[in-house]
Amino acid sequence: MKQLKILIQDFFRKADLFLLGVCLLCSTFGLVVIRSATMSFSTKTFMPVQLLGIVLGLAAYVLFTVIDLDVYADRWILLAGFELLLQGTLIPFGVDGGTGNSAWLRFGPIGVQPAEISKIIFIVLMAKQMTYLKEYKDISSVGSVIQMVMHFGVTFVWLMITADDLGSAIVFIGIFGIMLIAAGVKLYWFLLAGASVALATPVLWNYFLDDYQRQRILAPYDPTVDPDGWGIRWHANQSKIALASGQLTGVGYGKGIQTQSEALSGKHTDFIFSSAGEELGMIACVSIIFLLCIVIIRIMYVGLHSNNTMSFLVCTGIAASFFVQLLINTGMCMEITPVIGITLPFFSYGGTSVMTSFAAVGIVSGIKFRPKPGRFIRGS
Repeated sequence: MKQLKILIQDFFRKADLFLLGVCLLCSTFGLVVIRSATMSFSTKTFMPVQLLGIVLGLAAYVLFTVIDLDVYADRWILLAGFELLLQGTLIPFGVDGGTGNSAWLRFGPIGVQPAEISKIIFIVLMAKQMTYLKEYKDISSVGSVIQMVMHFGVTFVWLMITADDLGSAIVFIGIFGIMLIAAGVKLYWFLLAGASVALATPVLWNYFLDDYQRQRILAPYDPTVDPDGWGIRWHANQSKIALASGQLTGVGYGKGIQTQSEALSGKHTDFIFSSAGEELGMIACVSIIFLLCIVIIRIMYVGLHSNNTMSFLVCTGIAASFFVQLLINTGMCMEITPVIGITLPFFSYGGTSVMTSFAAVGIVSGIKFRPKPGRFIRGS
């Protein structure tokens, strides 16, 4: 009992309660918008499922705060095996969660998206590998780069085979690229990668992408693609109408024409930003971006003050995940980026998404909770 009391006291003294508070504010804001966006649905399980996800997420936050990062990072073989096995369950049991791919496991009214869990494992495993290569090898050597690219390649290919989830795959690419920069990989590798992508793009474009995929990519930038707006541009057009209708203060909670009809698809998930903009106005949109930026900045603050290679890289990976999701989700709502299935962290409906988001910031809190000896030199 005494040990438990000490642990509780340590939690409230050392955990990152500021980060927790901002994340709770985000998820509460999300609940408010989800409630309005799902009023027109006959199913009434959205709020209970989201609340359950938040409660489980808070439990995960506490758990990952008090458990040392090295405890599970050192068991990287078990983590890697679990990641592959979890994604592999989608091959026999995966179902369509309304995204056009079999990226979900369904348990009654509750859906679980393995890619959300795999994303956190990938960040920890990649940070573990990069730390070893940075401290004991030359991280910019050919051998080191090949190892990291192979690690990413296996994860990426397995994700596409099991789930065919382009949205999650793009987030993984963003995480990997930003972590490489943070780890200190030399600039010439990025120039080489850019040249390789440029050379491979014509082949990928002409022989590996279907016509609808090419149109989806071109839609935000080419007005000749679906000029009437009844096809590939429909979702983005409805999203822009919703955002424009809201103006500064919104049309009123529960009164959005696009939000309260079926015109805006994914109004509680991928397009929740548009739902908030229509009913609560540009003030709500700016507030959402501002709150998530605070979360990202705080995560990087903890990482930079950890003075530890692995802790810094884990924080960078988690911040990168939130940043890429924020950038693409808000971008597709404004038709700046192609429409793909990416949720807005803490705001969009999704029990797995909100739970794993809290678990991720719990890992960050754990880094603050239990400082390590300094092994990271900025700029090295």
